[in-house]
Amino acid sequence: MTINQITEQEPFTTADGSTIRSILDRTNAPVENQSLAEATLPPAGATERHFHNKSEELYFILEGSGRMEIDGDMQEVGPGDAILIAPGAWHQIIAGESNLRFLCCCAPPYSHKDTFFA
Repeated sequence: MTINQITEQEPFTTADGSTIRSILDRTNAPVENQSLAEATLPPAGATERHFHNKSEELYFILEGSGRMEIDGDMQEVGPGDAILIAPGAWHQIIAGESNLRFLCCCAPPYSHKDTFFA
């Protein structure tokens, strides 16, 4: 059995500019097919617009609000919103006036090598 405590995971900055803590992934558990992380952005912060060739992503907004852009479609997001990002879809999330905190699940697991920019 693997149980990881989020507060014991060291934050780091991903290739897109968000700060994440890997909750469960290949670096801290015997994970093969997905990864789960907590991501945060400061007020008015944003990830760099990017896409992943292989990973399908799910974002689940925990606190704060912001705007999510996927392939040119922009929508407001807030707590309780679940967002599907298909492989190959250009995307960016932008925080509103407070910290934006969300869960990010990737299948296959997140990889810097699978993150592409314009």
